[in-house]
Amino acid sequence: MSADKQQGSIFLVGAGRMGGALLRGWLAAGFPAGSLAVAEPHPAAEIAALLKENAIRPRPEAAPDVMVLAVKPQIMNEVLTGIAPLAGPETAVLSIAAGRTAASIAAHFAPGTAIVRAMPNLPAEIGRGITAAFANAQVSATRRSLCDALLRAAGEVAWIEDESLIDAITAVSGSGPAYVFHLAECLADAGVAAGLPADLAVQLARATVTGAGELLHRSPLSPSKLRENVTSPGGTTAAGLSVLMGEPSLKALMQETVAAAARRSRELSC
Repeated sequence: MSADKQQGSIFLVGAGRMGGALLRGWLAAGFPAGSLAVAEPHPAAEIAALLKENAIRPRPEAAPDVMVLAVKPQIMNEVLTGIAPLAGPETAVLSIAAGRTAASIAAHFAPGTAIVRAMPNLPAEIGRGITAAFANAQVSATRRSLCDALLRAAGEVAWIEDESLIDAITAVSGSGPAYVFHLAECLADAGVAAGLPADLAVQLARATVTGAGELLHRSPLSPSKLRENVTSPGGTTAAGLSVLMGEPSLKALMQETVAAAARRSRELSC
């Protein structure tokens, strides 16, 4: 559903890195500034200018249709003490706080409150994120549609029915950008080790990772098929892949990486 067809007031609590990315996405997608309220005690200069330019209120005038929680998990309880009373019986609470379960959020609100728990990732800052979202049984189709539109302003959205999948999702897409950045870092370092000047190695690695990512984004082909298409039998790519796919393989290492991140996500959940 497009923003211009959305009907609803939004209260964003926290406009830091991810909250700010969502706010910019909403305005760019056409959500009316008059339907938004943003509580952020220490906004960055860019966000402060955005709030002033669009005359966005710091508090909603009435119970919002969706209250978006974008504050750090460790201060969530303190923040909710102050803002939970602003929710009404029809308010849906959309949380993007890592590690905070739907039940732990619901405990701060009236019984029967609609809760959506979402896990976005860093590329949301440029509108190319992927967010997994879980809705409890109290979320109506209308509120789910509005939450979906809010999240889609920052990229793709995947709805899940089992909240326990959030830990694995956090390990794959939530932490995943750091894995990709480290791949670019390691590829550049390997180029230097092979004799390239450092600045050239970084330029090549950066453009290779971002270009391959964009090709993967645009192509209907699977990652494995794209890999096969660039690999000539007996060629240089095949020689390199023989190392990555040997023992220990990149696949095995990545499985261990995701398992470790998922395990830590479960440990931090409350």
